[in-house]
Amino acid sequence: MGKIIKDEVLVADDFERALLDCVTEKKISENEKIEKRKKWDSRFMEMAKIVSTWSTCVRDKRQVGSVIVKDKRVIATGYNGAPAGVMSCAERGYCLRDKLGIASGTRAEICFATHAEQNALVQAAKLGISVNDSTIYVTHRPCVICTKLIINAGIKRIVYGYNYPDNFSVKLLKQAGIELCYLPYDDKENK
Repeated sequence: MGKIIKDEVLVADDFERALLDCVTEKKISENEKIEKRKKWDSRFMEMAKIVSTWSTCVRDKRQVGSVIVKDKRVIATGYNGAPAGVMSCAERGYCLRDKLGIASGTRAEICFATHAEQNALVQAAKLGISVNDSTIYVTHRPCVICTKLIINAGIKRIVYGYNYPDNFSVKLLKQAGIELCYLPYDDKENK
């Protein structure tokens, strides 16, 4: 009888060791998941930066690009530029906001351009693609108007590379439970 108890204790010790190994393996797996997520985040942020080069905004450091991703698949892209059929600032040769002395992060409605996030959301809607539970990668942190649209569209995560002078959007995102991730670009531009 004593031997059986001893064997059971040995079995229990072996089980605890195996369990500890599993827990350790799980921690490694979680770290690997984080590293893989960072790798994918970096890839999609680079895509957003490429999309930003299509911007027709002539304002210094305001070329913005966005990429909406679901299950590691790009479902929509957008850049800041004039709506279809409307002359852009690049075509006009001036920025209306600069001409009127409007500070960045204020009075967004006085601009010929549609924001990158808005254009990506509209593209998805036009194509009948749901953005619910997706991630949006944006070169710049969204303004309050884009933030409201992102919340209502069901996007659950925002990754951005540059700050934007609109802190009210951050409050709304926190209240709505949207994950906001700052993944700064290595360059010094747009700061």
